[in-house]
Amino acid sequence: MSKKVIGRKREQEVLSDTLNSHRSELVAVYGRRRIGKTYLIRAFFGKHILFSFTGLSSGTRSDQIKNFMLKLNEVTDLFKDKAYPVDWLEAFNYLKIFLKQKKESKKKRVIFIDEFPWVDSHKSGFLPAFENFWNDYCTTRSDLVVVVCGSAASYMVKKIINNTKGLSKRLTQTIKLQPFTLGETRDFFRYKQIPMEEYDILKIYMVLGGVAEYLEHVQPGDSAVMTIDHLCFQKGAYLENEYDQVFKSLFDENAYHQNIINALANKHKKGATRDELLETMGVSSGGRFSDALNELMESGFILKYDAYRDNAKTTLYRIYDEFCLFYLQFMKRYKGAKWTQLFQKQAYKTWCGYAFETICLKHVLQVKKGLRCDQIKSQNYSWCNNNAQVDLVIDRDDDVINVCEIKFYNQEFAIDRSYMSQLRNKENEFRTVTKTKKGIYTAFISTWGVKPNQYSKAVVVNDLTLECLFE
Repeated sequence: MSKKVIGRKREQEVLSDTLNSHRSELVAVYGRRRIGKTYLIRAFFGKHILFSFTGLSSGTRSDQIKNFMLKLNEVTDLFKDKAYPVDWLEAFNYLKIFLKQKKESKKKRVIFIDEFPWVDSHKSGFLPAFENFWNDYCTTRSDLVVVVCGSAASYMVKKIINNTKGLSKRLTQTIKLQPFTLGETRDFFRYKQIPMEEYDILKIYMVLGGVAEYLEHVQPGDSAVMTIDHLCFQKGAYLENEYDQVFKSLFDENAYHQNIINALANKHKKGATRDELLETMGVSSGGRFSDALNELMESGFILKYDAYRDNAKTTLYRIYDEFCLFYLQFMKRYKGAKWTQLFQKQAYKTWCGYAFETICLKHVLQVKKGLRCDQIKSQNYSWCNNNAQVDLVIDRDDDVINVCEIKFYNQEFAIDRSYMSQLRNKENEFRTVTKTKKGIYTAFISTWGVKPNQYSKAVVVNDLTLECLFE
């Protein structure tokens, strides 16, 4: 490994296994734009990479083949005087000829094809030729690791992971690269020698999420407010046009996908059912809507989760991507404004509560570690009736239910008699409606914790601060 890889422990274990296996490996890596896929592969494999090329974002078949051959000619002189291939079958045959010059060895050699979906344009013949390359040649050797990578999650899932033709059941490893967790984000800033308190990291994360390339642009010495201002609001800001670029780069019918996001952002901050989404958008249910919704979930923009109203189970959808939500709530609405003034508005304080709740849902494993129940099987869901609402229920197999109250606050949160009654009411409503016999305990998850007093001691069993989210 020639470069430092922050976090990604499970992914590094998977990649390490490919180097130590007894056979050639075919690895698919996918995840949203700027998440760090290319960096991970190049940093981890380093000098193991024998050949790599990146698809052109827009180009004809001949353009893509020319790009392929230019990269191949960088690593061999075998084809210097040869005409460019007329199709992808011939191009991959050139790659076979190059690889045959390398005697099979115990040390793995890596072939890396980045932005794979960009190359496989309509009628290009690229995917069938690649399938033939893998099945006809790579599987006859034991020293190759072929990595295919792409940001277009829908393509990667449909055409590679769930391939029903030449690559059916041929993948040996699949990696869906997720954004950094809060803990990985803190480690990333430490690696970049950017000293920052966890509270400021949280406020930046609520806007940028754990997208590695966004975090690269955070400057030492800048507060969270300054960082958001210069990345999102200043003239020519790095993320000024990112929202539209993300959707255009990932989805062919990107306007339709954006309509789904807009529906969730404008009307259903606590989540929406499928029917509510259809009604808000004014469209009918069908394959187009289902495909777009699944693609948004697969790409990490939308979360699908269980919810109960009384005892009726339903499925809700909510925006899961921090930057998308922030863009729609503030960047689009207050274009040309200064964040140094906007962050003091009540709208931002209200938004922080929702954003913090989403982050807690993303870090539910860390929450369970804080509750010391991460080794116990459990179900997670939200719950409500006409009298009470619970942000997060952790329903455990050890006959305990944690009713989690999630609160973003700029200091210790003081529970008074009235708030204690609200919390008691939630416990009582939940028990009455669900008729559960399990023990019900209120867990408070907040930025700075709960201020100890007679009321907090009477109702809060577990007091978790933002520190637990960084574990």
